[in-house]
Formats: sequence, C-alpha cells, structure tokens
Amino acid sequence: MRIYTTVMQAVQQPQQVFCDCCGREIDKTKEDFLQIEKSWGYFSKHDGETHQLDICEDCYIAWTASFAHKPTG
Repeated sequence: MRIYTTVMQAVQQPQQVFCDCCGREIDKTKEDFLQIEKSWGYFSKHDGETHQLDICEDCYIAWTASFAHKPTG
C-alpha cells in the first residue's frame, strides 16, 4: 500500500531572454524568437554536452540568409 502526499516544486522561468547572436534583450510579450536545444551524442566534438540558444528574429533572418538550403514551411 502507498500513501501519497502533495509536494510543491519550484519551477524556474526565465525572467529575461537575450539573443545569443546580437546580445539584445528580447521582449517576450511583443516578439517571438527561436529557441534551440541540442544534446550532442557520439561521434561529435561535443559528445555529452547540451547547448541552448535563443535567437531573435532579426538574427534568425540574417543567419538563414546565409544557408545553402533555405528553411521551408
């Protein structure tokens, strides 16, 4: 038999978000941004690492303009 109790857990929410490309603060209430999280695996120079990026829309547009294959959708 199990008897359960309710436990409150703290949840972290970002207070501010900054673009990792240009460093500008992103106003989450007025603009959207790209969030990337990548956990690197075997055969990578970053094996076992997890990288997180926040990119503002202006930097996203400039970045993807350099792609050989443009994002679709």
